[in-house]
Amino acid sequence: MSGLGLVLHPTRDVTEVVGIIERWATRHHKSLMVRAEDKHRVPASVEPVPEDEVAVRADALISIGGDGTMLGALRSAVLDPKPVLGVHLGRLGFLVEIEPPELPEALSRLLSKDFTIESHACLACDVCGDDVVAFNDIALVRQPGSGFVTATLAVDGQQYGYYRCDALVVSTPTGSTAYSYAAGGPLISPAADAVVVTPSAPMAGISRSVVLSPDEKIRLELEPNSSAVVVEMDGLVFRDAATEGTVDISYRRDAGLVVRFDPLRYQERNQLKMTLLDLPFLPEQLSELLPDELRRRQRELPPPC
Repeated sequence: MSGLGLVLHPTRDVTEVVGIIERWATRHHKSLMVRAEDKHRVPASVEPVPEDEVAVRADALISIGGDGTMLGALRSAVLDPKPVLGVHLGRLGFLVEIEPPELPEALSRLLSKDFTIESHACLACDVCGDDVVAFNDIALVRQPGSGFVTATLAVDGQQYGYYRCDALVVSTPTGSTAYSYAAGGPLISPAADAVVVTPSAPMAGISRSVVLSPDEKIRLELEPNSSAVVVEMDGLVFRDAATEGTVDISYRRDAGLVVRFDPLRYQERNQLKMTLLDLPFLPEQLSELLPDELRRRQRELPPPC
């Protein structure tokens, strides 16, 4: 491994984390690069390069932020997937694993290839002739005050019905815990291959989530009476105020490579985060997630009267 690409949270202060990485890279004679637009946020030793060259030239990417930053790093490398290490600066992360104090050891393990790869699928989408990819979801969202999203659903060329709703969300298993879940969709195991189509606040037509095979081709076509629609890709606006057109969606396996050092620990952390989605734990499960010191104190407490 000779070079690392840095992908920075767009607004948060990344100075401390970048400093840790820069000092490690200097000791190990590794080069660092960042997109040219972020050169003012990093030390002079980090090489600024055009945005589309960071993933091409780097052997691995380091995402500094939360899940949104991680998704951006994965999208940037989708044509030639590179391992992506997530460093947590966000509020709630399902993808990132490493906290800033753990970085030096994590980087050394990355250098020695002492890690596993967690493969992620994406949605490859043709939005009115433009190619985009989404690792969480793609959504058609009504503009406030302009009516409803009205679109037909076709699978492998066969029409199955229509939607009339506030938003229409198509998600991967990873994305099933995001917008799709908030809209009432099911949680899909990240070990599964599936595509979920979920309407938000449906008024007519298909009113429940549809779970499809990864090998089926999906087409959503706006009806003439649809409101103006915003197309969002992983929560980012890709097209604003579309009033006609089609979105063709296919599932692409192994499109993103996420670095994992301790899959079991990562799974336990995600279990804890899932309680925020109203999935309750048994008391003994919660106890197992407590730090060792708190667990010892809990055992020393007298039983309740």
